[in-house]
Amino acid sequence: MKSLKTIILILSCFLSITTLAKVAAKEVFKTNDIIWGLTFINENEILFTERGGKIKYHNFETKQTKDLLAPSVKARGQGGMLDIVYKKIGDKSYAYFTYSSEVKGAVVTTLARAQYSNAQLKKSEVLLETKIISDTTRHFGSRLLFKGNFLFMTVGDRGERKYAQDLSYHNGKILRLNFDGSAAKGNPFENKSGALKEIWSYGHRNPQGIGMNQKGDVFSCEFGPRGGDELNLVKPGLNYGWPVITYGKEYWGPSIGEEKKKGMEQPLVHWTPSISPSGMVVYEGNKYKDWQGDIFLAALGSEHLRRLKMDGNKVIAQESYLEELEERMRQIAISPAGELYLTTDSGKILKVVR
Repeated sequence: MKSLKTIILILSCFLSITTLAKVAAKEVFKTNDIIWGLTFINENEILFTERGGKIKYHNFETKQTKDLLAPSVKARGQGGMLDIVYKKIGDKSYAYFTYSSEVKGAVVTTLARAQYSNAQLKKSEVLLETKIISDTTRHFGSRLLFKGNFLFMTVGDRGERKYAQDLSYHNGKILRLNFDGSAAKGNPFENKSGALKEIWSYGHRNPQGIGMNQKGDVFSCEFGPRGGDELNLVKPGLNYGWPVITYGKEYWGPSIGEEKKKGMEQPLVHWTPSISPSGMVVYEGNKYKDWQGDIFLAALGSEHLRRLKMDGNKVIAQESYLEELEERMRQIAISPAGELYLTTDSGKILKVVR
């Protein structure tokens, strides 16, 4: 009986390993710049951003690639062309995008949109130039997520920690906006004197991922300093603590703040050592039923695709895929058919295959 149990245990471990081994990636596109943002128009057509400053179109079927738009981008340090999301509004189609731009001598995270039609972008307009204090080129954020009639936008602390706690600036905040870039009605600080009305949550360091499940719960992932990367359930008006609380430390060793404090939110999960989570999605596609509701993170520093198995809003297990590729994973997107795609800092678009 004991030997039978041993055989079953070994077999189950083998099956688990082989299941993980089935997750692979196929290169479907290559360019020469960091692909920071990726969005699907349909199963064959995509828009993507190159951090150097361009928005491009690609058709997987015809292999056609073309430059569409090059906004006035300040591509320095971690800045440049950032996220992009395709959105139909009424009878019009738009590409919403973020980038770093110079405004009155400061480099800020900027939101814009352009009308999309037949592989062209027209009538580009700036919707929001964030109010920032910083002379650095770090921690811009910035990811976009549509939820119903609203647009969520993440903004990094820009390397100026204390302003993540200051509601009079956009540093270290997640914003909830109308489609025209104005502050959404009902935001938690709309009636607070001195506070910016766009703010939905605050106390973030550098949130580069945001996603939503079928229930409408919004999640965000962010970089810690040395350790202390986080996944958070984002709710209105809450303080996520940075830099007052963090599980990360200074790069040279000392602690930054406490790990817990009353009135400040704890992450759903945190990582030390860092995995450097960039883009993220909550998988709600039809292709892989066993992944339904799970969160996927593109990990930069640790160079892998990470799956967080979810039970409601709790992380109950984690798995890592594609480490053998040794690629800095930057963004994740789900196609209309439920296929999972990744972008890399080496300029590749990868299709996940099982």
